[in-house]
Amino acid sequence: MKIGIIGSMQYTEKMLEVRDNLIKLGHDAFVTELHGSFIGKSDEEKERIKIHQKSNMDAIRVFWNEMQGADAVLVLNLDKHGIKNYIGGNTLMEIGFAHVLNQKIFLYNPIPDISYYKSEIEAVKPTIIYGDLSQIA
Repeated sequence: MKIGIIGSMQYTEKMLEVRDNLIKLGHDAFVTELHGSFIGKSDEEKERIKIHQKSNMDAIRVFWNEMQGADAVLVLNLDKHGIKNYIGGNTLMEIGFAHVLNQKIFLYNPIPDISYYKSEIEAVKPTIIYGDLSQIA
């Protein structure tokens, strides 16, 4: 299965670890081609890079193009800003893209309790894998 990994770029290194594990399980997994500049950076540096990429490199459209032909997305929703299983605005948009593209949507952790987001995420009927990559099929 071809799977795009989405989530906060704060966790780029974890995304790459998950990508590699999915590949070991026989999947064709990928992260955005813009990931390289985040590796090894501090949280503050990653935030600046993210804003630059969104504003100057059309990062949202870059990943939209990369999603074409994929079978699924895996949302790497880890804790951030004191929110358990955080999903940010950009990731929510990418979940919507996956839904419109008829791709399967997997959540690494349960749906976060974020006002206005929870019902939108529930509406696309994601499969929650509870951190178990073998559940992706």
